[in-house]
Amino acid sequence: MIQRQGYRYRLKTTPALGRALAQYAGACRFVWNKVLCLNEGRYLAGVPRLTYYEAAWLLTQWRHSEEYGWLATVSIHALQHCLRDLERAYTNCFAGRTAPPRFRKKFLSDSFRFPTDFQVDGHRLKLPKIGWMRFWKSREIAGTIKNVTMRRDGPHWTVAFQTEREVDTPVHPSTSAIGIDLGIATFAAVSDGTLYPPLNAYRRLQGKLATAQQRASTKVKFSKNWQKCQTVIRRIHATIARCRKDFLHKLSTTISKNHAVIVVEDLQIRNMSQSAQGTVEEPGRNVAQKAGLNKAILDQG
Repeated sequence: MIQRQGYRYRLKTTPALGRALAQYAGACRFVWNKVLCLNEGRYLAGVPRLTYYEAAWLLTQWRHSEEYGWLATVSIHALQHCLRDLERAYTNCFAGRTAPPRFRKKFLSDSFRFPTDFQVDGHRLKLPKIGWMRFWKSREIAGTIKNVTMRRDGPHWTVAFQTEREVDTPVHPSTSAIGIDLGIATFAAVSDGTLYPPLNAYRRLQGKLATAQQRASTKVKFSKNWQKCQTVIRRIHATIARCRKDFLHKLSTTISKNHAVIVVEDLQIRNMSQSAQGTVEEPGRNVAQKAGLNKAILDQG
């Protein structure tokens, strides 16, 4: 069977490298938002949306124009792959798998991808128009590298390699089957009697986050001190996300390696965590208590 696997590492960035990566992410964000805005205008006018090839032709015109000529400083492959991601988002939306694509914001999901024209040499990576950079190679990369994705993770940048290789069809060593009941006081209750306590990553750092947000509220917006406070806030959010992801990956790995069949209840988290505020005509009850319950549900990940 063909196995596709991702390997993610943290980059060893410098101020100059950080600015170059931010420039690439900003260019891809601009192209995404520009084409998305054009498609929304065409939808309101009753005109079919731009296809990938039409958007790619527009991208070429922008790179040679005087107004958007700064896009030429970024590799064309990263911008074209951004358009492919937008086309895939539309396809998934029309198929009913996801919600419509939304506009991208700065510092939120800043990323870009290279399908070709990259080189990997040990713990070094070379990207077009950026050059060589180093990363912490905590484990070996197995398989053929198909693409490289750069992503901002709080104050840091990470690189992810998607690989492809052919392996034997795996056979699970266990024959047991279990059921899992998810909750808040007990994160997971397994049918064999095992109870896993919750991590509550957000609750543990809620005090630090509140203090940082209070300090940011007293600063002039977009000033240097405000930007420093935003950096601290983003660092805390990144820590919460990493703790939650580490907890979920370790727990899911432990359960999946010891049981062949796992049955989990199909919870509608979006419906469970809806606000109880209500409307002006029909105000909700116990709004504060429901808000705390929603926060606890979402904190479980």
